[in-house]
Amino acid sequence: MAQAKKPIVSWILQVIIVVIFLMAGPIPKLTGAEGAIALFTELGAEPMGRYAVGAFEAIAIILILVPKTTIFGALLTAGLMAGAMMGHITKLGISISADVHPDLEGPMMFVMAVVAFLSALGILAVRRAQLPIIGSKFAADASGPDA
Repeated sequence: MAQAKKPIVSWILQVIIVVIFLMAGPIPKLTGAEGAIALFTELGAEPMGRYAVGAFEAIAIILILVPKTTIFGALLTAGLMAGAMMGHITKLGISISADVHPDLEGPMMFVMAVVAFLSALGILAVRRAQLPIIGSKFAADASGPDA
């Protein structure tokens, strides 16, 4: 990918994550919205799991939006969304039942988790030279003749 396009791709992916988190992220979890309580009750993680996930999602939003910490926000987002997808696969189902909460019915929550996860992976790929510990290897590769 051309160097000039990388920041644009990263920002598009960052905005996607922030929009998804603002739709179903920290605010409903931290304020105790009925749907969030029902979801975490179904997962067996109410209330501490809801508070923890909400707080980590809020931190991820901030990290994603600050250029020097974007890579950490992407790592945190990937971890959170991997957990969300596993919660769907193991307990909630891909499509949430109306029995859990009528406002959450359908596959939209799973789809948003997958899109946020893939966006985070995209950011990690684009900004791989910034990865802690192993990023210097990628930076050295990027300065070679194929860069």
